[in-house]
Amino acid sequence: SKRKRKRRRRRTTRSRSKRPSLRVPSWFKLHVTCVSCVADVPPVEQEKLFIQKLRQCCVLFDFVSDPLSDLKWKEVKRAALSEMVEYLTHNRNVITEPIYPEVVHMFAVNMFRTLPPSLNPTGAEFDPEEDEPTLEAAWPHLQLVYEFFLRFLESPDFQPNVAKKYIDQKFVMQLLDLFDSEDPRERDFLKTTLHRIYGKFLGLRAYIRKHINNIFYRFIYETEHHNGIAELLEILGSIINGFALPLKEEHKIFLLKVLLPLHKVKSLSVYHPQLAYCVVQFLEKDSTLTEPVVMALLKYWPKTHSPKEVMFLNELEEILDVIEPSEFVKVQEPLFRQLAKCVSSPHFQVAERALYYWNNEYIMSLISDNAAKILPIMFPALYRNSKTHWNKTIHGLIYNALKLFMEMNQKLFDDCTQQFKAEKSKEKAKWKEREDAWLKIENLAKSNPQVNTTLSFSSFS
Repeated sequence: SKRKRKRRRRRTTRSRSKRPSLRVPSWFKLHVTCVSCVADVPPVEQEKLFIQKLRQCCVLFDFVSDPLSDLKWKEVKRAALSEMVEYLTHNRNVITEPIYPEVVHMFAVNMFRTLPPSLNPTGAEFDPEEDEPTLEAAWPHLQLVYEFFLRFLESPDFQPNVAKKYIDQKFVMQLLDLFDSEDPRERDFLKTTLHRIYGKFLGLRAYIRKHINNIFYRFIYETEHHNGIAELLEILGSIINGFALPLKEEHKIFLLKVLLPLHKVKSLSVYHPQLAYCVVQFLEKDSTLTEPVVMALLKYWPKTHSPKEVMFLNELEEILDVIEPSEFVKVQEPLFRQLAKCVSSPHFQVAERALYYWNNEYIMSLISDNAAKILPIMFPALYRNSKTHWNKTIHGLIYNALKLFMEMNQKLFDDCTQQFKAEKSKEKAKWKEREDAWLKIENLAKSNPQVNTTLSFSSFS
C-alpha cells in the first residue's frame, strides 16, 4: 500500500509540473468558418461582428514549447488582427460604447503576463551594443495587438470619459510592469502606448508618475536591473517638457531624489542620453536648480570608470550650454576643480573630452567673464600636463586652451605663470630639505654603527 501511495504521488507531481498544452476551442473554429470581414457586412451588423472578432482574438497560442502547432489558427488570428487594424484606421464612428470593454479585455488577455526571469540577472552587465536580447516568441500576434490598441487610442472617435472605466490604475500598473521586457520592439510600443494614455487620461497622470518613481527607486536601491529605464526616461522627457511654471515641489523632489541618483548605477550607459535630456529640461524650466544639480553630479562623479567620466563630461557640457551666468558663478570653483582633475587624467579620452570645452563659444564667454577665478584653478593642471602628458593630441589641445587664456587676459596669465614657477621652486626647496635631512640621518648611522647595533639589540630584549 505504501508503494502504491508513492507511485500515486509521483504521478501527480509529474502531471502538475507539465505545462498544459493550449488547444484551440471549438467555438473559435466555428466562428472562423462563419465570420467574414467586418467592412463587408451591412453597417447594422458591423458592431456585433467587430465584437466577435475581438473575442476571437482572445485565444492564446503556444509559440514557445511547440512553435509549429496550430499554424492554421495562428494565421487566422493574425489575419483577424490585421483586418481590425485596417478597419479602425479607415473607418469613422466604429468605436461605440460596447466596443470599449471588449478592446481593453482583448489587449489585457494578450499582453498582461508574467515576464520570464532574465537569463543572467547577476552576471556581467548587459551591453545593448554587444549582447542579443531575448525576443518575444509570440511577437507576430503581440505586434498587431499593440498596433490595434494604438489605433484605438489615437482614433478621433476615442472618448476618454467612456474608456476611463476600463483603462484604470490597475491597467496602468500592469502596463508599466511590461517595461521590463527584454524585447526592445515591445518596449518601443509600450513607450508610445503609455505616452498616449498619459496624454488622454488626466486623472491617471499623477499615478503614472508615482509608479515610475517606484520603479526607479527599486532599480537604484535594490535590483540595479531593469530593461525599460531608457524608455521610461524618454516618456518623462516629454512629460517634463509640459510641466507648468513655476515647478511644483513634487517635481523638484523628483529631480533631486530620483533622477540624479540614477547617475550612480553601474548600467548608466544604457540610459544616459535620456537621463541627461531630462535633467537639462528641468534646468531650462527653472535655472535655480542648477547649483544642486551640478553639486550632485560632482558628488556622484566616477573615480575609476573612465567611460562613465566621459558621459558625465558630456552631460555637464549640456548643462553649461543652458546655464544662466548668475548660476554659473555659484558652481564655477568646484566645477573647474573637477575639470582640472579630468585634464590631468592619464586616460586620454577623459582629458580630451574635458579640453573640448574650450571649443564651446558660450562656455568660453562664461570663462572670460570669470577668468580671475577660473584661470588660477586650471593653470597648474594645464601647464604641468603640457609637458608631462603621454598623449600628443592632449598636448595640442592644452596648447590651444593656454593660448585662449593668454589672449583673454595677458596680465593674469603672466601672474599665474610666475605664481606656478614660484610654487615649483618652493616645492623643489622642500624636496631638497627632505633629501638633506635623510642624508644626515644616513651619515649619522654610518658614523655611529655601535649606536645602531645597540638600538637594534635592545629592541629584542
